[in-house]
Amino acid sequence: MSDKFIFRFVAGISVFVFLVVVILSLKVLPAPAVSPDLLYFFPKLNAFLNGACSILLVISLYFIRHGNVTWHKRTNIVAFCLSALFLVSYILFHWLGHDTKFGDLDGDGVLSDTEAAAVGGMRVAYLIILLTHIVLAAIVLPLILLSFYRGLQMDVQRHRKLVRWAFPVWFYVTVSGVIVYLLIQPYYNF
Repeated sequence: MSDKFIFRFVAGISVFVFLVVVILSLKVLPAPAVSPDLLYFFPKLNAFLNGACSILLVISLYFIRHGNVTWHKRTNIVAFCLSALFLVSYILFHWLGHDTKFGDLDGDGVLSDTEAAAVGGMRVAYLIILLTHIVLAAIVLPLILLSFYRGLQMDVQRHRKLVRWAFPVWFYVTVSGVIVYLLIQPYYNF
């Protein structure tokens, strides 16, 4: 496969995933009238998957720093699979579920002045973490895909150049995903 084909393939997948997430998050496609019973489980699953990926990324870094390329590859493949499973779970949750607002203590979907005052600056901190998490999650997918391709092809020099950017961004996205869950979890009302 040529580099041109790979770049187009990665761009196509990245744009497709981004559009699916945006369309389902905006509720363009109607969700079923009745939410599935296990809807409440998705946020916990997402946090677990993100946390597991964070740990696997650190383990992968350990393996490559100690010259164990085989286990580095295996660990990254598992992290990639868990991230893909996370993406499916995330999309399902945001399609089937309703929006939760940080600080909405009574769960009515409206952040009153009293509720906003009660959470204070934590809401700003939450929104900053959430915004950086979302933006970097959109950016990191093509970096991950290209670095995977280069790594699997044993194109070590190009793989290292990509991973220099992909690793810290992917790691931040997985860790911040757990933090976002821990911060928003008290406001889920299902």
